[in-house]
Amino acid sequence: MTQDQELDVLVIERAHDMRSHAGQPAFPGGAVDASDGGPIAAALREAQEETGLDPTGVRVFGLLPDLYIPVSDFVVTPVLGWWQSPSPVFARDPAEVASVHRIRLSEFADPSNRTRVRHPSGYIGYGFGVRGLMMWGFSAGIMSGILDLGGWTQLWDRRRMTDVDTP
Repeated sequence: MTQDQELDVLVIERAHDMRSHAGQPAFPGGAVDASDGGPIAAALREAQEETGLDPTGVRVFGLLPDLYIPVSDFVVTPVLGWWQSPSPVFARDPAEVASVHRIRLSEFADPSNRTRVRHPSGYIGYGFGVRGLMMWGFSAGIMSGILDLGGWTQLWDRRRMTDVDTP
């Protein structure tokens, strides 16, 4: 999140030819390397590798509890940071990232952008339709939790359902 006039969130659109979660909006991140020493260093390194973000401008203020993602068989530790000195961002590696977006928190909180999603696998969960992107799955669950924790959640029509068919 940045300290501009309005809080925003850094979101990537994964490359469209990736093996898993191709084309899906997500937060920057990835696996912890042995040289990282933990999830904070890994999150900052991955954000830099994927978006060009200057990690010295980020003040990490918390970790969310580890979450298991059954479909990927990964345990993820979400890292929350305040982007106190924003730097230019872009899709550094087109093999991994199709595009990079700074999306205002208010866009995620806007009830007209919230939905539930249904995947052919039977999965039903939260979704956010913002700027032509449909964030769903793990990333949407994290975003929904952030809105709840920050007190930004607004009433939205939980009957609204959007079908998704991306891998």
